[in-house]
Amino acid sequence: METNPRQTIIAAASHFYQLGWMMGTAGNLSVRIPDGSFWITASGRNKGELTSTDFVRMKLDGTIIEQPHPDVRPSAETSIHQTIYSLFPEAEACYHVHSIEANLVSRFTDSDNLPLPPLEMLKGLGVWEENPQVTMPIFVNHLDLPRIAQDICDRFEITPPSVSALLIRDHGITVWASSPREASNFLEIAEYIFRYMVAARTVGF
Repeated sequence: METNPRQTIIAAASHFYQLGWMMGTAGNLSVRIPDGSFWITASGRNKGELTSTDFVRMKLDGTIIEQPHPDVRPSAETSIHQTIYSLFPEAEACYHVHSIEANLVSRFTDSDNLPLPPLEMLKGLGVWEENPQVTMPIFVNHLDLPRIAQDICDRFEITPPSVSALLIRDHGITVWASSPREASNFLEIAEYIFRYMVAARTVGF
């Protein structure tokens, strides 16, 4: 893992922006570095125009280690990233985007788990089973973002997810992985599955 991954995040954010997953200032990306701290996108920054000054380095306890200016604040959803890194020590990247399909499928069930179709693409999320029965956790989109983080912590401490991804209803998808490249792969696989689910409903599957 490179010691300063901001350029990696900038490239990923630009890619997701071009895909329509991080329009305007939506979404947030972070990468953990060897000392246990993590770089996260600053609040209110256009994700298609990030520079190296659009990041804050944080400790897991929420302490700010580095910021380009006192007015540059970490993402409002930093508490969710802190929770993911605390729950999953192997996680080195945590990416959250706002795609149309993620928001649509989050309404396909009233349950707190979204059943995923048994597609071959699930192997890209680490599911190597025949006819897998896989679900993705869904959480309520509270205005109080630390409350979402607490809900994630409370639930995952009891029932770990079967895939390294979660949905916040009407809000988007968050994935985590052992590297930024893998996190990007997870997002692309999940979004492919969501597009399939939306298309399947359209044609009446």
